[in-house]
Amino acid sequence: MSTTDVRNVIIIGGGPAGYTAALYAARANLEPLVIEGFNWGGQLMITSDVENYPGYSDGVMGPEMMQDFRRQAERFGTGFITDDVTKVDFSERPFRVTVDSDEYLAHTVIVATGATARQLGLDSEQRLQGRGVSYCATCDAAFFPDKHVVVVGGGDSAMEEATFLTRFAAKVTIVHRRDEFRASQIMLDRARANDKIDWVTNALVDEVLGDGRVTGVRLRDVNTNERWELAADGVFAAIGHDPNTKLFLDQLDHDEAGYLVTQPGSTETNVAGVFAVGDVQDHVYRQAVTAAGSGCMGALDAERFLAAQEGHLMAAEAAPRV
Repeated sequence: MSTTDVRNVIIIGGGPAGYTAALYAARANLEPLVIEGFNWGGQLMITSDVENYPGYSDGVMGPEMMQDFRRQAERFGTGFITDDVTKVDFSERPFRVTVDSDEYLAHTVIVATGATARQLGLDSEQRLQGRGVSYCATCDAAFFPDKHVVVVGGGDSAMEEATFLTRFAAKVTIVHRRDEFRASQIMLDRARANDKIDWVTNALVDEVLGDGRVTGVRLRDVNTNERWELAADGVFAAIGHDPNTKLFLDQLDHDEAGYLVTQPGSTETNVAGVFAVGDVQDHVYRQAVTAAGSGCMGALDAERFLAAQEGHLMAAEAAPRV
């Protein structure tokens, strides 16, 4: 199915950035359409307690917060399609966004597809997500006061997460599959100088232990295959994130890691009328509140772009004919 109706704004992705963009666009009477994807809600859907988002003084479950965001955007007239975008065409306006056999047209597009934390690939990890398994120390460190937590990884992210966790946890053990690290020397030195951090190298996590809550990990030596258990109250997988940008890489500028590049102080991409917000273009902060703020910026940028286009059109229509 192809529609000839051209929408003011199509937002691709349903998470803090996408839903906030929808809220602002809807309140500006732009009648946005959010193609939120089957996995709407983003990384918040695998987060149990959220205590660092302003306004939720008693904390909130991640899925509940995303439902609140979605409901608020819907209240002001946002339309939703709970399906995945399969193709985009930004080569000409109106832009074309395809969902299977259905094609939608838009004057502007806001990309808010987010990023996905790399996981260990364990069934036990999946089972204990939000119950001691986390992918964000800034989000969840405060839940582990005076506890022992394991950080898995060997890059800058792992060193940064481990160092941050020592502000709360009594002990942090970094588990890495090699005895050499990808982390920069300054980050590695900082972690090694912290007396709260222990190290287990040449080891993999074979299983996250616990029944309803993390109680430890089962480790395996990569050289000898020896297995042993390490008691712990939490596991932080710090092996990186992947931006969900595969659909856009051949049309939008991006960095080496695949994150979309936006103009400084703006959400504008290299294609006029296409904007990128949230974790899809932010590999530094990756917080719900920064994603939401970015979504607000994207909606305002889209609104201004549409107003400028309308102004050009009105000026052209008013020009004298010769």
